[in-house]
Amino acid sequence: MQDELINFAQSLGLLLTSSQADTLLKYAGLVLQKKNFLNLTGAADLREIVERHLCDGLVCAAKINGMAGAKGLSAFTVADMGAGGGFIGMTLAVALPQAQVTLVESIEKRCAFMNWAVLNTGIKNAAVKNARLGQNAAGKFDFVTERAMGRLPDILEICLSAVKAGGAFIAYQGETPQVDETDPAKYGASPAAVETYNLPVQDEKKRHLVLFIKTDK
Repeated sequence: MQDELINFAQSLGLLLTSSQADTLLKYAGLVLQKKNFLNLTGAADLREIVERHLCDGLVCAAKINGMAGAKGLSAFTVADMGAGGGFIGMTLAVALPQAQVTLVESIEKRCAFMNWAVLNTGIKNAAVKNARLGQNAAGKFDFVTERAMGRLPDILEICLSAVKAGGAFIAYQGETPQVDETDPAKYGASPAAVETYNLPVQDEKKRHLVLFIKTDK
């Protein structure tokens, strides 16, 4: 599955080394080991964890990498809100070594799992923050991501509050993006794009990334 990760990243315009792929597979193995005890995922095996979760993270990593490059950022900060078991945030940390990634999660046992995973994989640029959404979760970030926190209209204000002026909030959405139900201008932001993407899984589900740019402090 190392080649699958590398090739999928390449299809997104993202360079992923064999060492990075190995780290992601090691993390996926830890998820598989603890998934039932912590209710991390319904994925049945390692391949499904890789294809449904880690590849999802690589999609966002490629988008952030491109946006950071366009802005000339050689280093930047990312917060993954409602990180759960760390699927998106851990993948971002591995795929984007120039980023400092904070995984924000309110459930303590999931934070404990992520801290354990960070130690066991040797990931140096990831930090876990046990905090409830809406609390100050370690300041402002260049990029904020979110997957499966809830309805976009309900979480938009919380997530945008953690974004620096000029930064971006990237939300994962399913087949029907809820961007038309939001009013980002109320929170000092503007919609930037709605992008469709596919994962290397055998289904016909449409997936989207919705991007917002923070215009106010």
